[in-house]
Amino acid sequence: MKIRIIAVGRQKSSPTLDLCAEYLKRMNWAVSLTEIDAPKGSTAAQEAPLILKHLAKPTFIVALDERGETLTSPDFAKKMSNWQNQAPSNEITFLIGGADGFSDEIRKKAKFLMSFGKQTWPHMLVRVMLLEQIYRAQQILAGHPYHRR
Repeated sequence: MKIRIIAVGRQKSSPTLDLCAEYLKRMNWAVSLTEIDAPKGSTAAQEAPLILKHLAKPTFIVALDERGETLTSPDFAKKMSNWQNQAPSNEITFLIGGADGFSDEIRKKAKFLMSFGKQTWPHMLVRVMLLEQIYRAQQILAGHPYHRR
């Protein structure tokens, strides 16, 4: 399975950068993280074209959005398995927007809107949370005991 994460903003040297690197290293799936430079204080409308230029090829798009559905980790793993079968070229792309979230144009392109709950999370921390959940899904689907219930 190929997974792309496209995120608005660049991480600087920090514990979240180290955690992202750790989860990327653990993956058996091909997972890549693309960071998009956006002007400071840019709006969702200004960020949309920057995101869209990275979506040139067909892919199954999941946008992390506060209006999205919350999932348990086992349910997320099932979705990942199903999305893989629906995804063009077996590629799933996760989008993490900027401070204003996504424009309607981006939301409409997404096949699924997903939320990490009703709280607001820092963008850089969301990257770690998403990577951990992708890793957890990989382990659940492989029958590995990483996820215990």
